[in-house]
Amino acid sequence: MKIVPIPAFEDNYIWLICEGHLAAAVDPGDAGPVLDYIDRHGLQLAAILNTHHHDDHTGGNMDLLKHASVPVYGPRHENIPGLTHPVGAGDSVQLPGLLTDFSVFDVPGHTAGHIAYYGANSLFCGDTLFACGCGKLFEGTPTQMAASLQVFAALPDETLVYCAHEYTLTNIEFAKTVEPANAALLQRETRDRLTREQGHPTLPSTIALEKATNPFLRCDQPAVIEAASRYAGHALSDPVSVFAALRQWKK
Repeated sequence: MKIVPIPAFEDNYIWLICEGHLAAAVDPGDAGPVLDYIDRHGLQLAAILNTHHHDDHTGGNMDLLKHASVPVYGPRHENIPGLTHPVGAGDSVQLPGLLTDFSVFDVPGHTAGHIAYYGANSLFCGDTLFACGCGKLFEGTPTQMAASLQVFAALPDETLVYCAHEYTLTNIEFAKTVEPANAALLQRETRDRLTREQGHPTLPSTIALEKATNPFLRCDQPAVIEAASRYAGHALSDPVSVFAALRQWKK
């Protein structure tokens, strides 16, 4: 299995899961770049996977379906264009012609019905988890989002994290405000700045790297608790209240 980043819009990544001559598109907000890549490499579209309903993740579905009649997987509680296979927590997705099975997680917070796909040591997390950050709470609560992030934190450290946006350097700037003395974070900044200067994606990340550097996965750490409490103006005693303060702090 090969996973290819397809840049779209200003900072989106559409992830293409490729096996042999088949490919599945994850969160295709725009059909154009997907069709260009598939045509250039002699691939055949086998499926579409959506994590949530926002147009920059689903806007290409119907145009892709004009070129190939394929199954569309997506959250059962959201309105997904062309959806044929509504899925949620506990479901398993077997993509037609591809060998990898994906487990589905419910991860509300960014949207009410957001899901994620996990398989072959790879996590497609949409806009729930970002490299060194997390999504905004458009439809969910801090309690929901904090719980969703803990679902990811429980995965094996070596899990590859395929986020849907290139927000890494901006997120690192905020993380440094929270934990300026975090050595792993400072090392990450040096590495990821060089990666971007060379024109490459900073993704995939790993669960281990996120747990070491992402403040939203470190709400039980003394330095993060202290920084969030300072921002809130009073002592915070539990991870959810720390998370809520951090999410409010990061506009």
